[in-house]
Amino acid sequence: MNRRSVLSAGLGASLCLGGSPSAKALERKQLEFPRDHGAHPDFRTEWWYVTGYANVADGPAAFGFQVTFFRSRVAQTQGMQSGFAAKQLIFAHAALTDVQGRKLWHDQRIARSSGDEPGQNAVDMASASTHDTALRLRDWSLQRNKGVVEAKVRGADFSLALTLSPRQPVLLQGDQGLSRKGPEPQQSSYYYSQPQLQAHGELVLQGKRHTLTAGSSAWLDHEWSQELMHPLAVGWDWIGINLLDGSALTAFRLRDKAGNALWDGGSFRTGEKLFAFRRGEVLFKPLRVWKSPLSQASYPVEWIVRTPADFYTVRAVVDNQELDSRASTGAIYWEGLCEVWDSNNRLVGRGYLEMTGYAAPMRL
Repeated sequence: MNRRSVLSAGLGASLCLGGSPSAKALERKQLEFPRDHGAHPDFRTEWWYVTGYANVADGPAAFGFQVTFFRSRVAQTQGMQSGFAAKQLIFAHAALTDVQGRKLWHDQRIARSSGDEPGQNAVDMASASTHDTALRLRDWSLQRNKGVVEAKVRGADFSLALTLSPRQPVLLQGDQGLSRKGPEPQQSSYYYSQPQLQAHGELVLQGKRHTLTAGSSAWLDHEWSQELMHPLAVGWDWIGINLLDGSALTAFRLRDKAGNALWDGGSFRTGEKLFAFRRGEVLFKPLRVWKSPLSQASYPVEWIVRTPADFYTVRAVVDNQELDSRASTGAIYWEGLCEVWDSNNRLVGRGYLEMTGYAAPMRL
């Protein structure tokens, strides 16, 4: 299998390659850090997902930012001995939402990896360490240094150089880090979050430099799985919200083609108390829809999200935050900055809303 066929297969398979068609159910286990901050190359698919809200020093402008690294195991090449064998594919997305300019800027990368540790194979254009967060895709990187996450991205029109400092402990999603994603037990993942990260650094948009100031915050998700989606699922709706009082809210649902929830879940953490939502406790109700002129897909950009914690109104800050990632993961989806209002109509948080499967069914 040559490089072109591997990359073509990657694009055709959406986010991931290989894997067993009959994945076994994952077992609950104790996640260990820093090891589980690193890659899990025996698993079919994995991602590290950073989102955030940036206040900047030069006036009232604000920005949303997103940096995501995906790792996908290529089953067909695992037995190859050559250092040129593409045993893993590494994808990366980065996006910047200019709230004042009402525009989303987006860039993406894809490269092959032999699966070796960073620096062991000079041929690799990308790598993902198994010891701790240390991801590289050419000149893009995401790494953990003494507990602080550093993200560096240089796109065609924008760049990000961010440091994200933890202010709270790791949040284990689901059942102590084992997160169910469907009606069958094999549809699950290992999944943890780091909400309420303090964001520092700078961003550059079309040559103009902006320094992040107080009030800038971020969220990091890390998830790995053998099988995530039920065959009837076409996509998902997800929110990760840093609430202004220091709490953290996660809510999601997996949808079928009729728009009904096949599975739902999430969590709410306030202080030291963590509440994991059970199936049926989360409801997404669309209030307003925006139609993309690019894909013609219709996305709900305002929702009522019912959770055991409260009823929340989730509103996109900019309607057009659709990402066309067909040059890397093969998908078109909506992902962007949102604001969250509680049942008393008070602004209580900011975070990210992600909606997949509206332009075309997702295949994981």
